[in-house]
Amino acid sequence: MPDLPTPQDATEAALFSECWDAVLSYADLCTAGSAAARQLAAEAFSAGIREARETESGTLRSTGRRPSRLPRVPLLLTAVRTTAAAWEESGQGHKLDPDLRLWLNSDKAARYTGPPLQRPLALRGLRDMQEPDAALLWLAEVEALPPAVVARRLGLDPATLSDELAQVRSLFRDRCRRNQLDTPMDARCRSYARLLDAVTRSTGAEAPGDLSRHLATCVRCAEAAACLRPHGGGLPGALAGGVIGWGGLAYLERRRRAAEVRLGTSGTDGPEADAEPPNPGAQKARVVRSGLLVAAVLVSLLALAVSMVPGGSTGDDATAGGAPSDREPVADPGLSLPVVGATQPSESSPEPSKSATTDDDPPERKKPEPGPQGTTSDTSEEEGPAPSRSAPPTCSVEYELVNEWPDGFQATIHVTTERALDDWRVAWSFRDGQEVGQMWDARFAQNGSRVTATAADYNRTVPANGTLSFGFLASRDGENSAGYDFALNGHDCAKTS
Repeated sequence: MPDLPTPQDATEAALFSECWDAVLSYADLCTAGSAAARQLAAEAFSAGIREARETESGTLRSTGRRPSRLPRVPLLLTAVRTTAAAWEESGQGHKLDPDLRLWLNSDKAARYTGPPLQRPLALRGLRDMQEPDAALLWLAEVEALPPAVVARRLGLDPATLSDELAQVRSLFRDRCRRNQLDTPMDARCRSYARLLDAVTRSTGAEAPGDLSRHLATCVRCAEAAACLRPHGGGLPGALAGGVIGWGGLAYLERRRRAAEVRLGTSGTDGPEADAEPPNPGAQKARVVRSGLLVAAVLVSLLALAVSMVPGGSTGDDATAGGAPSDREPVADPGLSLPVVGATQPSESSPEPSKSATTDDDPPERKKPEPGPQGTTSDTSEEEGPAPSRSAPPTCSVEYELVNEWPDGFQATIHVTTERALDDWRVAWSFRDGQEVGQMWDARFAQNGSRVTATAADYNRTVPANGTLSFGFLASRDGENSAGYDFALNGHDCAKTS
């Protein structure tokens, strides 16, 4: 078993006590086994401490001021990612999660180490904040620590913590807005920049249709929308995905579960509430394809941006916190140094007979609605009588349960069609009351147990014998049977898994 890093002094010992569980949690996501996870965590922790010490000592000698850098936890999580990249380059990639290896060799990974103006907006915004403010934002939003624990770590008054957090959220928004304007953008994105800022500031504002359509296809602007709307519920995902990168959403979900276990076990906000729940590897969350979870973060944040029910004042380029030197940090940080594995869908109960129409069948299954404009071959079929249930299927569906936790899950649907499509609509039903909350690579609507996913603007066409895919996050309460009764543009599909 790899040795744990040995703290050299009391300062590093305190840092180890506070941050080791987070580092190990992310390292477990990045590796193919528990031994490799501990080795990666130990190397990353040591590398992060060394980098922080060298950066700080050099800055103190030259300017006498503390350097601007990420707070402790995200700094060490970034060290996990960079150490994993070093493993890949040095021939130790077999110890890493296969999907992480794909991501490390893609353009997505290069974005985190490339030119500063091309890096994720959340990463740049967090770096531009003073470290104590950034630490408060991260501990409260991503680590989901109880307020009393956050206050104790940062030396704050628990009674004023809520007000301090509201201030740093506004400060983060201001930094992200400035960075967005500094980012090289094409003419179309820049034309929406002021409108996006105004909509995310105004209470009750709705995004105009053209802005919504733009956000549906532009990842960078969708990311900006999430960062500029700090009270819309998307801030934790924006931070985790923008700072950590690969596996950000899985890490975020794990920290949520860890926080629930801490509170449920101890029933207190005392020191024991900082402990990691037993067997962190048992909650391992996996990614099914390169960058999927990061894409999930961005597209789910897009849904939040489009709904546009934010808080804040109006006004273009108004700042909440002023220039970086205008606001004192909320507290001295004190220290000078720095999911469950996917289970197979349940098939224990038989699917309802497709020859019978039940009261649960939604109207569209009894009489398919016309498809979206622009459809050619499939539209003409849907305008006629409902397809025969006895006709042989011309499509097949693979329903993949990617990750599952006590009250939710992540799934991916792959549909292979024999016919070429100019547009598509996939519908299916759930048995156990599951409700889809977020979807990427498709739009969705749910009526009772029936879910309908329609093509995004960029993936409407599918060649003959081609496959369309989309993913989603959903809530559940109890059982989580796989979806059933799949149909593509109103035609039954055979289920392959």
